[in-house]
Amino acid sequence: MRLYLIRHADAKSEEEDPLRPLSESGMQDIKKVASYLSHIHIKIDQIFHSPKLRAKQTAEVLHENVKASKGISEVDELAPLDDPNIWIERLKGITDTTALVGHLPHLGKLITLLLCGNTNKDLFTFKPSGVACLQREDSGAWSLLWILIPEVVLLPKLAGFP
Repeated sequence: MRLYLIRHADAKSEEEDPLRPLSESGMQDIKKVASYLSHIHIKIDQIFHSPKLRAKQTAEVLHENVKASKGISEVDELAPLDDPNIWIERLKGITDTTALVGHLPHLGKLITLLLCGNTNKDLFTFKPSGVACLQREDSGAWSLLWILIPEVVLLPKLAGFP
């Protein structure tokens, strides 16, 4: 099973808009990342996102590009301060390729818990629109396959991608 952990794209400040929708640059970044994922034929069965507008908008752009076969769903357990152990248990019953669109510090704690078994280490910080691809092995252990950030998605334009 593959799991894609995706941090929402850059959002407007709370002072600018209390709902914190994606900023123009955030929308451009997630469109670029999502288009790249589509062009490299990433297949996702289901996308879950937090109730926050910036995560919902990020998930919608992702879905427009990769066409998750089971669609997108809002869930409460992906908020910034939610306990990552909820997803550790939930993932045990999931076999579909899944994307979780959320926030820091939750995503950072979740990936550390999946890879190291605890949240005491700080492996890395997700950049806005960043994607981490993990794979669950037959043993149940998780491994990190790759990480993508918007700044490195330059090749598609050079290769003739839109």
